[in-house]
Amino acid sequence: MTTNILPARGRPREFDIDTAFDIGQNLFHQHGYEAVGLAALTKTLNIKPPSFYKAFGSKAAFFGRILDRYSASVLALEDILPPERDPGEALADLLERAAKTYAQNPKLRGCLVLEAARGGEDDESAVLARRIAEGRRHQIRSFVALSHPKGAGAVTDYVTTTMSGLSASAREGMSKPRLLAVARAAATAVQFLLTNKN
Repeated sequence: MTTNILPARGRPREFDIDTAFDIGQNLFHQHGYEAVGLAALTKTLNIKPPSFYKAFGSKAAFFGRILDRYSASVLALEDILPPERDPGEALADLLERAAKTYAQNPKLRGCLVLEAARGGEDDESAVLARRIAEGRRHQIRSFVALSHPKGAGAVTDYVTTTMSGLSASAREGMSKPRLLAVARAAATAVQFLLTNKN
C-alpha cells in the first residue's frame, strides 16, 4: 500500500506504508515504545514530522496499527486454533510456536504486544497493547470453551501466563532450547487441566 506524501517543497513522492510499518515494528520491538522518539522515528522512515502526522495521525496511532498488524501475522490464532482442532494439540502447538518465535531474532526477542503491555497503568502504549492482549485472551478462551466450557477460564489463564513468561524470559536472553523445554512442560500441564476441569 502506498500513499502520496507532500514534502515541504517539490513534487509529491510515493511513500510505502507497509515498509513504514515494518521499520516501525522493528524499532519498537528492539528498543521499546518510549525509547523511540518521534525524531528518531521520522529520521529512520526518511520523512518529515508533518508528513508522518498526515500519514499516521500520531506516534501512538502508528504504534496501535503496528500492534494490530503484528497480532494478525505473528502467532495468528485463527490459523493455530481452528474450531475443529483438538484443544490439547492446538495449545501445545501455540506454546511451542511462541517459544520459537520469541527467541528467533536476537534483536527482536519476546512478544511485541506482551512486552509493551508491561508498561504503566496509564501509559498510552501499554493501554493499546493490553487491548490487543485481551482480545487474544478472549480468542483462546472462546476456542477452549468449544470443547471444555467449564475449564476454559483456568486453561486460558495458564496458557496466557505461560506465554507472558516465555516472552519475558526470551527478552532476558533465555535460549530457544530452554524456552521450548518450558513450552513442552506447560503443554503437559494444559492437557492435565483439560482432562480434570470438566
